[in-house]
Order: sequence, then structure tokens, then C-alpha cells
Amino acid sequence: MSMYKLFLLRHGEGAWNRENRFCSWVDRKLSEDGVKEARDCGRLLKEFDIVSTSILTRSIQTAWLVLEAMGQEWVPVVKSWRLNERHYGALIGLNQGEMAAQHGEENVKLWRRSYDVTPPPMDESDPYFSEIYTDRRHSTSDVEKEKLPRAESVKEVSDRLLPYWESTVVPEICQGRTVLIAAYGNSCRALPGISDEDIAGVTAGAGHAVEA
Repeated sequence: MSMYKLFLLRHGEGAWNRENRFCSWVDRKLSEDGVKEARDCGRLLKEFDIVSTSILTRSIQTAWLVLEAMGQEWVPVVKSWRLNERHYGALIGLNQGEMAAQHGEENVKLWRRSYDVTPPPMDESDPYFSEIYTDRRHSTSDVEKEKLPRAESVKEVSDRLLPYWESTVVPEICQGRTVLIAAYGNSCRALPGISDEDIAGVTAGAGHAVEA
């Protein structure tokens, strides 16, 4: 059986992580602690042939800091919206208490823990709608901006990840290259063939890498 190397890395802590708010597709940079986490992680790693990130800053920034700590800034970095965090729709920007107050604790648990149940979609009246959907980075997507999700279940994240996985990640690892994906707990969990055991290290804390 051939052996392939794929490393999964969750981004370092962002400001909204500390506030326990759903950042999702809202673009925020890493906190000071998140920068340190990424650098510390880079010092523990050896080498990669190619790195994949989302088009959101905290994912890109994490990859840059890791490569800088490794002294390998030259390694190619490929960015795709398909590696974005799960779109949490109307839950974006809320903390745990606000979600429960607005939508009910049982509903929130269902949306967060189920595989194929989608939270309520974001609409144009949402305070973060314009920030997300007028952002020029989404014009680089391989789908029309109007067709980008307004909310996603984990299954829907997996569905939008599959084309990128098959077109970009699989060909690289099949050629024996070592790939790093710097993304999010949910997007890593949604990758094909990634088990709950594989993902445990990724979700244990920001800036943690696991080999899958």
C-alpha cells in the first residue's frame, strides 16, 4: 500500500475565537496569541512541497507564519474559497449566549452537531452580509458570487470541498509530495477520508497540526 503525507493545520487564534463568536466567513486577522501559536507550530515542522489555504486572512496568515518559522517562505501556497470555514449563516458574529437567546439552545446544538442540518441562512439585512459578499476576494471564486452559500451544513461543506480535493490535493499527494492544508476544524473534518480520530488533534487547539 502506498503511503501519502497530508498535514492538516487549524489556524491560530483569532480575536473572535477569544470572544467565543462565530467568525466563519467574516475576515479577521490572528490575535497576538494566534501569531505566536502559528510560529511555534512552524518550529516543530520540517518541510512541505505545497501549502493550501482558504481565501480568508487567518488561514493565509497562519500558513505564512508557519513557513517563515520553517525558513521555507518559497514553498508554493495555493488559495481557494473551497477551503473556507463552514458558513454559519445567521449565526455569524454571535457568541454562545446570543445564539441560544435568539434561536434556542436545542436548535443551536442541532445546527452545530448534526451533519446535514443547515443553520438559518444569512440575508441582506444581516450586519455582516455586505462585508462578506462585497469583498473582492470572493470574485476570485470559481462560481458566481450569487451562487456562494448563505449558510452550510457540514455535508454542504464536504460537497464544495470535493472538487478542490480531487483537482488539487489528490494529484499532489499521489505524486509523493507532502501537502499542508492550513484551514479550520470544520473544513478539515469535511475532507474525504478524514476520520474523527484524525481530526481530534486539529480541533484540540489553534495552531495544532496532525498528519493524516
